[in-house]
Amino acid sequence: MHDVRTVRSPSMLRLAAASLAGTAIEFYDFFIYGTAAALVLGPLFFPTFSPLAGTLAAFGTFAVGFLARPLGSVLFGHIGDRRGRRPVLVLSLLLTGASTVAVGCVPTYDSIGLAAPVLLLVLRFLQGLGLGGEWGGAVLLTAEHAPADRRGLWSSFPQVGPAVGFVLANGAMLVLTATLSDTQFAQWGWRVPFWAAGLLALIGLWLRSSLTESPRFLEIERPARVPLAEVVRDHWRLVLLTAGALAVGYAIFYTVSTWSLAYATERLGVDRTVMLACIMAAVVVKGALTPLVALLGDRYGRRPMCLAGCTASALWMFPMVALLATGEPLLMFLGFMVALLAFVTMFAVIAAYLPELYEPRVRCTGAAVGYNLGGVLGGALTPIVATALAEQGGRVPWGVAAYLTAVALLSLACFALLPETRPVRVAAVEATAA
Repeated sequence: MHDVRTVRSPSMLRLAAASLAGTAIEFYDFFIYGTAAALVLGPLFFPTFSPLAGTLAAFGTFAVGFLARPLGSVLFGHIGDRRGRRPVLVLSLLLTGASTVAVGCVPTYDSIGLAAPVLLLVLRFLQGLGLGGEWGGAVLLTAEHAPADRRGLWSSFPQVGPAVGFVLANGAMLVLTATLSDTQFAQWGWRVPFWAAGLLALIGLWLRSSLTESPRFLEIERPARVPLAEVVRDHWRLVLLTAGALAVGYAIFYTVSTWSLAYATERLGVDRTVMLACIMAAVVVKGALTPLVALLGDRYGRRPMCLAGCTASALWMFPMVALLATGEPLLMFLGFMVALLAFVTMFAVIAAYLPELYEPRVRCTGAAVGYNLGGVLGGALTPIVATALAEQGGRVPWGVAAYLTAVALLSLACFALLPETRPVRVAAVEATAA
């Protein structure tokens, strides 16, 4: 058993801020690739393809990052369950930051031929590997330090990180597309945000250098020898249900942030600066409301919030696609904002919900594997499927709306089969009353 007496618990605000900052930096690295894939990677790295095939190929390399994330959750989950949550935060940040900087240095197809997309594929895989470990480490370090009756609130701060990372990534692209010519942007401008990831990684490492280990990990008498084996043996059903439950959140987010950007600029002729601004504004609203929704999860429970978010998602996908097809900025923003509010109703509480479903000795592996498998189901496939479906339809891609609605109904069924992990404060009151 680890000695917990020598460990001084940090202030929750400082811990939450450090987790948020690190998660924002790692998701900046991940999102900047998605934005570049939608805007420029197709013609630069797959020039022999048709415009549609080039976009699909670029989204294919984008999907590889999601396929790598469950592997990252296994690798870093093993470290987190055996050696502690804190080492995961440092190692995953180093891997993601280094691979992102390297993406910005890869020559295009015109320079080195087939080696260019191959290098892009490898580096995207390494990005996903690092991010697969980041979420579990950041969420558990915060959730396991937090008081039980406010665990949802404090563990939601790492969930704000993706919104901050997205705004940073797209803000950088927005500035560059607004100030550079198309030629300058294609030649070197798109690389600048990738190079900036190196500086951001150093800042993240500095912020995380003072964090202490999770008290729940230090209380474990016998860490699991092979955490993945225990998860597969004892919790396989839970992993599959959480993956299916989270698929709709990923599908919504990457439909809004990645596919809609390519669709509106290529098919509707919307200026890419306008599209980036619409998407960023909706993501800002989502990020700002995350802690508030998490507080509701502390009060009313995790599962009811997730069921409500899934239901809202299923009802909104057809209106969202119709609003996108107008090409009008305010209407597109409205469609995106409501979709992301449905998304955040689920994902604001997930950082508390998933760890509570697993016992501490395999929590880092179990929660992260379920979370990242959901990314494969919802995030990796959605831009590819949506692009193919939109090509078969008219101006309004109803096939995309039908696909997203089906994913929402699948997730709703999975959440319905998961147990509630009610806040301890509520459970204690009920026990006293009994």
